[in-house]
Amino acid sequence: MAKKSILDYTKAELAHLVKPSFRAKQIWGWIYHQYATSFETMANLPKAMREELESEYEIMPLKIARKECSTDGTIKYLFELSDGKTIETVWLKMKDESIDDEGNIEHEARFTVCVSTQVGCKVGCSFCLTAKGGFTRDLSAGEIVAQVLAVKMDNNLAAHRRLNIVYMGMGEPLDNLDNLAKAITILKDEEGLSISGKRQTVSTSGLSTKIDKLGQMDLGVHIAISLHAVDDELRSELIPMNKAYNIASIIEAVKRFPIDTRKRVMFEYLVIKNKNDDLTSAKKLVKLLHGIKSKVNLIFFNPYEGSPYQRPTRADMVAFQEYLIKHGVLCTIRDSKGLDISAACGQLKEKELTAESLRTSRAL
Repeated sequence: MAKKSILDYTKAELAHLVKPSFRAKQIWGWIYHQYATSFETMANLPKAMREELESEYEIMPLKIARKECSTDGTIKYLFELSDGKTIETVWLKMKDESIDDEGNIEHEARFTVCVSTQVGCKVGCSFCLTAKGGFTRDLSAGEIVAQVLAVKMDNNLAAHRRLNIVYMGMGEPLDNLDNLAKAITILKDEEGLSISGKRQTVSTSGLSTKIDKLGQMDLGVHIAISLHAVDDELRSELIPMNKAYNIASIIEAVKRFPIDTRKRVMFEYLVIKNKNDDLTSAKKLVKLLHGIKSKVNLIFFNPYEGSPYQRPTRADMVAFQEYLIKHGVLCTIRDSKGLDISAACGQLKEKELTAESLRTSRAL
């Protein structure tokens, strides 16, 4: 029988699992501060406890199967889970370290981890390579947490160093809401990695009823809406699920979502050439977001082999952005990272599957 990961437990649950309960805090420290990957290294635990834990639990429920490093500092990971399934995670350098004239660090480098929440995805977006593989299963809370731990360890980032988490990898986060919420709680724990809710952003394709449920949980996280279109006809082409959760229902759910008064709701808008990159769409977007404290993040479509869509021109992106700003909508353009590697969601997994198929055919 497969071992359960110790990362699946909150600190409170761990305190009920091990006796005496104070051992839970010691285990927690070894995992989240010392990056222990085996119970045997936890020197302040009794040997019998270490052996018992080792026989029943594993710490890391995943391992690096493959990774690609971009010249811009982006790293794309393909992780293999304990059952052999694979997921992708991306390490993004958002800002370089700055050093003053005397050699002192003025500002530390800033990093973001893009995390997966499912093996595959049910949503089936027409522009997403992940959709080609269909849906396999939800990730456990521990498998979500493990991605953050693994990339921090691989990049030698100390436990106390903060980073941002975006749940924008493989899968629809709100389709795995219970495990997502538990992972957020574990990552927020001040005696663990202490990644506050304001540093965690949940991206959703628009499950309006679950946007409400996430809001009711009051986890303090940000929310990002993968909008991508300003009318239901195009959005249903891009995101078939829109037929069940249309734009109007999403906008209403967003208006009910609790946000810090200093913050804004992020609307992600994937710009596709000759689909949604015109000023008529920009005008409709301004009208759609009226009354919402929002920020629009324009994203270049990241092309992949076999895709029916094309990358827009920068000129069209800038014109779209300028129209929104001129009409009072905060708007940024997200410059694509990792274009020289398999950075688009699903690309590295697809590449590995293709390579495995070639290896098998040659063996035959």
